[in-house]
Amino acid sequence: MNRKHYEIIIYWSDADAAFIAEVPELPGCMADGATYEQALENAQSTMHDWIETATQLNRPIPAPRGRLMFA
Repeated sequence: MNRKHYEIIIYWSDADAAFIAEVPELPGCMADGATYEQALENAQSTMHDWIETATQLNRPIPAPRGRLMFA
């Protein structure tokens, strides 16, 4: 897989008692973790799975847009 660079937004969720990592450019792509680093690692793994699944289903994969101006 060619590594693509997507923005990842990580924040703490009191409701989940975990860090949440969202990839806004890949719909539904998100992960969590007990630590910031774990959430980031899990998000990277989930991004890989998201792209692999989209490829298998012959669905379009958005090109990374870079830094978002707002979230």
